[in-house]
Amino acid sequence: MLVIKIGGSLTDFDPLLRDVAACREPLVLVHGANKELNELSARLNHPPRMVTSERGEISRFTDATTMDHFLMAYAGKQNKRIVERLRALGANAVGLTAMDGGIAIGRRKPDLRIKEADKVKVLHGDHSGSIERLEPKLLRLLLDNGYLPVITPPAISHEGVAINVDGDRLAMEIATALEAERLLIFADTPGFMRDVTDERSVIPLIHLDEVERVAEYGKGRARVKLLAAAQAIRRGIQAVGLLDGRGEHPLTRAFEGAGTWVTT
Repeated sequence: MLVIKIGGSLTDFDPLLRDVAACREPLVLVHGANKELNELSARLNHPPRMVTSERGEISRFTDATTMDHFLMAYAGKQNKRIVERLRALGANAVGLTAMDGGIAIGRRKPDLRIKEADKVKVLHGDHSGSIERLEPKLLRLLLDNGYLPVITPPAISHEGVAINVDGDRLAMEIATALEAERLLIFADTPGFMRDVTDERSVIPLIHLDEVERVAEYGKGRARVKLLAAAQAIRRGIQAVGLLDGRGEHPLTRAFEGAGTWVTT
């Protein structure tokens, strides 16, 4: 059992979809649509607003209008184009959001504390949150009947409101709930790099007890992915790959040991 995450920054993931369609292992595909959302928001005259939390983490401020755009980009265009392509390749794909069937339920954080010009501000009306419970029943039903679930944020809050959640963490929660053997996270980098400016500095293997030290090399999304990988290992996943989704046969290359692998 595999869970595969396609990063929203990948511009050409057709080679990966071809590998996914040819894969004989049961799997769940999780994807983002960050690039699509940025482009759509700009076209609709509501450009993305990236903010920095008090802890220094950069995230998207998801107001009500941005959530509408989020649903268009993630649940609409990106999800359905991926399903369209996988079905053309012979895979019995079904597209869902993490809201559907209450797959991922979490807590909305309407007030967001940010740091701007060395001052702390509070933004109201945010539609972001964190996953608190994963219900895999619908995913198991689909898998048991030969379907390939294609899942994307948003999740649903306890109050029934769509919330923007981190796609890597969603993939980790799904992998844990389904007791997957491996979680494979594909992005537009060759793996976790010791030097973000040098693609030759990929660290091929990171043991769980090394994560905190090695994470200092990472910035932004790379660090978030590594910490999500470590959490997945702590919760029973055998191995997590931080992998290059570019080029031909990325899944095959991953199985051959390319990228960065996080294990116990």
